[in-house]
Amino acid sequence: MPGMEKLLRGVLRYRSNVKQHLVPQFQRVRDNPEPTAIMFTCMDSRMLPTRFCQTNVGDMFFVRNAGNLIPHASLFGSEGLNTEPAALELACIINDIRHVVVCGHSDCKAMNALYDLKDKPYLDRETEPFGAWLRRFGNASLTKFKQIENGFKGPLEFQGETEKHNFEAYIDPENKFSIRDKLSQVNCLQQIQNISSYGFLKNHLESDKVHLHAMWFDIYSGDVYLFSRERKRFVEITEDSYDHLSIQCKCHHHGDKEAIQ
Repeated sequence: MPGMEKLLRGVLRYRSNVKQHLVPQFQRVRDNPEPTAIMFTCMDSRMLPTRFCQTNVGDMFFVRNAGNLIPHASLFGSEGLNTEPAALELACIINDIRHVVVCGHSDCKAMNALYDLKDKPYLDRETEPFGAWLRRFGNASLTKFKQIENGFKGPLEFQGETEKHNFEAYIDPENKFSIRDKLSQVNCLQQIQNISSYGFLKNHLESDKVHLHAMWFDIYSGDVYLFSRERKRFVEITEDSYDHLSIQCKCHHHGDKEAIQ
């Protein structure tokens, strides 16, 4: 079992090099952890959000699945319960977390598969659960994406936290990424729309207690992007763009005085 051997040797390295530094952090936040965000991201083994966000113990909640999908409220419960809305309630309602981040990435195997399934009419959820999951909960992203694929050059329209927060997006206007990566970016923004559909979040969204953000990670360049509603596009997070993006995080909802750290 070479795979398990690698994990076991990793634990040994952790015990030798990391544990003594990490345990004090656990002890420091044991009784009063104060996470500032919850991130929905992909389960892809190449995605390491704690690395590229440089988070510490207690900083964030993470929910990972195939394609960083959050089912729309209209689909929740129709075929069993889902983890994602439960995580939203736990984070935003019970723990009063104010920032929800959806983070997709380039060469996403789930989005690549969703693209390849776009013309397949039916998938058996008993024998093809991965494809059925993607089609059911990713169909809205596909529908939006088809506007681009069919030559639409204008901005796509998305529902925001409330009607006054609806926004437009130009997807990869510089044409740097593949068609499947464009789908991945559309998918990130569609999840903001899906999150906004949950009634239990309505008061928090309307009162500016919960703020929604979309990030995107290019796994081959290591660059990280944040969607700017002002610029209507994903903007690379750099020293030059930091001030703009930080102000957006502060001012996107006028009642918040805090940027994502």
